[in-house]
Amino acid sequence: MRFECDPDGAWIVDPASLASKLGVTAAHLQSQERRGLVGSRVEIGSGSDEGRARVTVTTEYSGWQGLFDADGALIGERFFEPAGTDVAASTGLSGRH
Repeated sequence: MRFECDPDGAWIVDPASLASKLGVTAAHLQSQERRGLVGSRVEIGSGSDEGRARVTVTTEYSGWQGLFDADGALIGERFFEPAGTDVAASTGLSGRH
């Protein structure tokens, strides 16, 4: 899985790839997004984590967090249940992002 940045710096991902990480179909993910049930956050690394990014995506029932290198390649990931889970838990990035 790869994340790419468009010329404006926005992250772009294939919906089917992301949906499979979350255990749903692309159509279901897009439906949840239209209903406001998908949350996402991108944190850019600094200091010793310069060039890395942590991407967190949550849906109504599942969550996924990926760690990406400077080229946009996935280098680590974790899955979680959103309810009662701290999505800011460590995935290898240190310090503030």
